[in-house]
Amino acid sequence: MALDGPAERRGEVQVAMGNGNGVAPLQASRPAGRPSAATAPYADRRLRLNPNADHKPQDYSDVRGEYAPVVYSALERHLPPSLLDVDRDVKLHFMREILARYWPQGERNKVQRHKEYRQRILLLYKPLHEELYNMRPSAFFLPTFLEAVRSNSEESFRNIMTEPIPGVYSFAMLQPTFCEMLLEEVENFEKWVHAMKFKIMRPNTMNKYGAVLDDFGLEAMLNQFMEQFIAPISRVFYPEVGGGTLDSHHAFVVEYGKDRDVELGFHVDDSEVTLNVCLGKQFSGGELYFRGIRCENHVNSETQHEEMYDYTHIPGQAVLHRGRHRHGARATSTGLRINLLLWCRSSVFREMKKYQKDFPSWCGECQREKRERQSQWVKATKMTFASL
Repeated sequence: MALDGPAERRGEVQVAMGNGNGVAPLQASRPAGRPSAATAPYADRRLRLNPNADHKPQDYSDVRGEYAPVVYSALERHLPPSLLDVDRDVKLHFMREILARYWPQGERNKVQRHKEYRQRILLLYKPLHEELYNMRPSAFFLPTFLEAVRSNSEESFRNIMTEPIPGVYSFAMLQPTFCEMLLEEVENFEKWVHAMKFKIMRPNTMNKYGAVLDDFGLEAMLNQFMEQFIAPISRVFYPEVGGGTLDSHHAFVVEYGKDRDVELGFHVDDSEVTLNVCLGKQFSGGELYFRGIRCENHVNSETQHEEMYDYTHIPGQAVLHRGRHRHGARATSTGLRINLLLWCRSSVFREMKKYQKDFPSWCGECQREKRERQSQWVKATKMTFASL
């Protein structure tokens, strides 16, 4: 069956790669400064495809710079054996060389401008609901969701979820009061931006309305949101796409309806795992349509019938899926629909992808091609034996 159109890649308008995430450039760039002689023998080493579960990473909490300490801790488990026992400074330099491939100088300049933009907002903007800016689990999440996370098992997660098609999970998540406060906070921020004649950075390349929540002070709370409440679920259901090594996020709201975005074209997200929660308000239409998981090589391949699914938004209800799960949003025909999006990323997974040619563990088309190769091999083997 044909697609609804070519799948776009929905990326951020302003590159926000402060934790080393983003699209790797064709040419790797070196960080400023010359590598020490100690790191030269390791320059051609490759990372391990699977993390060394028995290795205990060193502590990087004192390291300051572009990347969060958790990035180095996660990446260290993937270092080649020859690097595991060397000095921390050597490992650190090697990992920075790896991560710098995601962040060429031109992108660093953009990030610096974005940092300055955020700093101006944080200096001038007065929050409407201060209580939103610190994680308060019982006030933010429903008791059923919190209990599932506390139990932290596949069984506890599945007890609160439905899985209408493989890899797409829906569950009740947010308290109505949290949804209301977040809606009011976003509205307050947008009014402030308009009054100050301040430029607002839109969430991504495909949405012309909405706001980046990280830009006006919610980044720390949302990082806890990801680490404490999304990562445990992703570790269980999405290990093959970096669900166990999530280390950064991009959080935003999108707005659909009259005088807003109407629909969203067919695309994949710039994330490993995407959380999409409807905040409200009253609306009709706006269903999400899913059309199969694909790697970069197969992003515009045909959709199989069993991969087709339409999801209807309910305020407070979350849908969780792989970022590479192709999807789009149908037109919101009446009212106003506002959704919270949390793009969760893994710098480790993005590095490891470079060493793989196909992805049969999660790409639907790679799986189909693998089955086809196996089928042809079986046929050829039978023919060979039949001719003996």
